[in-house]
Amino acid sequence: MLWHAIAPPRRFTKASHDVVRHPRLGSDAKILLLYVQGLPEERTERALSEHAGQLGITGRAYQKAKKQLVENGFVHERRRQVGRGHWATDQLCSNVPLAAEQALRLQDGQAVAQASQPSAQERAVGQPGVRAVGDLPVEEEREKNDPHPPSEAESESEPESESEPESESEAKPRPDGTPDPELDATERLLLSLRHATPQLHLGVREARGLAGLAAEWLRRGITTADLRRALTSELPPDGVRSAVGFLRHRLVQKLPEPPAPASALRPATPPRVGELVTCAGPGEDHVFRAVGDETHCAPCRREEARAMWAARAATHAQQSSRIPWRERVAALAQDRAETAGTGG
Repeated sequence: MLWHAIAPPRRFTKASHDVVRHPRLGSDAKILLLYVQGLPEERTERALSEHAGQLGITGRAYQKAKKQLVENGFVHERRRQVGRGHWATDQLCSNVPLAAEQALRLQDGQAVAQASQPSAQERAVGQPGVRAVGDLPVEEEREKNDPHPPSEAESESEPESESEPESESEAKPRPDGTPDPELDATERLLLSLRHATPQLHLGVREARGLAGLAAEWLRRGITTADLRRALTSELPPDGVRSAVGFLRHRLVQKLPEPPAPASALRPATPPRVGELVTCAGPGEDHVFRAVGDETHCAPCRREEARAMWAARAATHAQQSSRIPWRERVAALAQDRAETAGTGG
């Protein structure tokens, strides 16, 4: 292709190649980010949606572009209470990807480490200046773009942790020298938390020091999926200041109760079995297992009841059909009283 470019003398915006060539940003997201980057200071108080409306990016297109900018670290939002029950949303737009901790420091008014000054060599357009935010070096072409660079606190704590002795809770093998699979599983799980949220980024020695506490969860019947959910859910709204301290606190405070012993699950006493009793009914002698204080077995009780009802039916059949209804009711009541008295 043919390439021809003339640098404009004024009214231009410097666009980083990290933004223009970003593989995970769509055209709407790139245009919106470059538009916001070139705004004057008196127009930076407006919401991002208002600037998108000026460009004609509305509805679903705006939601998609904003989602791409948020996921790749170019836009950060924070809700805060301004008093009397009112809430406000602060939006931070950056021309370089920022981690959540860096965005919080910027929104709180703290300075972020600045990049090195550019060389004094004259450029075709503009004067050399200092980057306002970010701590990544400027490169003309970079194939890989990390949307969440490591924070300063993590980079400073890593060399210190190398010189510190191992903690008492550091993962150790079994007494017989064989590796403990539960410790290995929890160590891998703790190291993988960085993929769920960058705030829980742990080093190898840090994860090994917490593996013993996490392995106790597995010994108490908790699955690795439930353990991951317990460590990554409901993070503090202001962010995690120390991943090691936060995870250690959760592993200790939210440790579930140990499972009940096997003896507690067994029945206290076996069910009582009735004794064998000789039936008082007619026919040959036979026994049955009594439930209460009955003297006849179930078949004999059924035969006795059948004979009683047959006798009553014969008695009613012999009576005249013209008996007044009052006498019939009285007879039925008497039969029921006799039946209740005999327990039939």
